Amino acid sequence: MFVQVCLYFYCKCLWRCLKFVVRKLTGRCELQRICYNIKPGASRTMKIETSLRGSKNKLLQTSVSVHPDAIEKTIDDIMELKKINPDINPQLGVSLQACLLQIVGYRNLIAEVEKLRREQYDSENPQHEEKLLKLWKCLKPDCPLEARISKQWCEIGFQGDDPKTDFRGMGLLGLYNLLYFAERDAAVAQQVLSDSLQPKCSQFSKAEWEKKKFDKAIGYSFAIVGINITDLAYNLLVSGALKTHFYNVAPEAPTLSHFQQTFCYLMHEFHKFWIEEDPLDIMEFNRVREKFHKRILKQLQNPDMALCPHFAASESLINM
Repeated sequence: MFVQVCLYFYCKCLWRCLKFVVRKLTGRCELQRICYNIKPGASRTMKIETSLRGSKNKLLQTSVSVHPDAIEKTIDDIMELKKINPDINPQLGVSLQACLLQIVGYRNLIAEVEKLRREQYDSENPQHEEKLLKLWKCLKPDCPLEARISKQWCEIGFQGDDPKTDFRGMGLLGLYNLLYFAERDAAVAQQVLSDSLQPKCSQFSKAEWEKKKFDKAIGYSFAIVGINITDLAYNLLVSGALKTHFYNVAPEAPTLSHFQQTFCYLMHEFHKFWIEEDPLDIMEFNRVREKFHKRILKQLQNPDMALCPHFAASESLINM
């Protein structure tokens, strides 16, 4: 233990000495070197975040948690602290501001998502009820709901006749994500729901079954799986794993919409992954989910990864 502590302090001191020497040789501080040598996106923002958090200077340490409205002034203070002339280095301020917007925005997104997760579904709240009924209409547009309390809810994958009990684990976040998927990616959402209700393969000959391809029976409850994938997305967010994705697709602060778009992607990908795994029944759900989780984590280890590139604003990153 003593040797490890000594090694830690030795490496820390060595790293500070190395940074000092590199600055003297290049004439640039670490923040400048990162912004000038690394392309915009997760690679740059994550290195800036690590540099700021690891600084011994209070201003730099706290810059990653300032209010969004204070970012511009914080950049000015950093430039002054580092004795960098903004007229000579105008691009540095722009690059640092973009990075801080992403870093602070990610932190604020966690708070916003956590607030939704903690808010429980209330059947006495008209807004909650409106969203729930809207979910039904989006998923089953040609089939009216006969009553608010009804076994019909099982048709879209809830466990009983009142969906409110299924939202306990993820609160309103589960409902918000399901509704976003059903509204914004309606065709895919309805196809996934339809697939989940397909009859068992035993009703088909082998040749007929092979022809069905992605229409195979997959036998899971759409809404319950959606809430479960919400939990997966939430854990990816809170653990910091989604920084890679959001720092690549959001040119400034990632928003709730970015999180919900990511949920849509995860739902679609899990749907395909479940079919590829070809589980015997729903009892294998946890095994398949864990394997899927590991696959996503591995993808996010790539600093250039964007889980859903069709949502990316990569063109906006070019000049940052």
